[in-house]
Amino acid sequence: MQTAEQLVTFGQGNVEALVKSSQIFATGLQDLSKLMAASAQATMDDAMSAFRAMTGVRSLKDAADLQASLARSAVEKALTQSGQVAETSFKVAEQAFAPINSRLSLAVQSFGKAG
Repeated sequence: MQTAEQLVTFGQGNVEALVKSSQIFATGLQDLSKLMAASAQATMDDAMSAFRAMTGVRSLKDAADLQASLARSAVEKALTQSGQVAETSFKVAEQAFAPINSRLSLAVQSFGKAG
């Protein structure tokens, strides 16, 4: 059976793990926000470039070709950016839950021995 002191120490470790997990999560959200802001800025820059390019076309065929090219490029960039956001999100979740998972493993080991 665990002593009261051991249980208090274990509980403090749990709180520390939760605080560390929260800090990692907050930092990860900041990184994710920066990634999304950069993506939004790039999209805005691309839109302005597309507008400038469209003002210089000489025929409907050139306009249609340019529009098709711009649409294809936009889709490719959107897929790449969404992949980056997903990858970053998974990494943040994995890193944020690591301290809690560690405490859960320790709890299983500690209380498994007590039984």
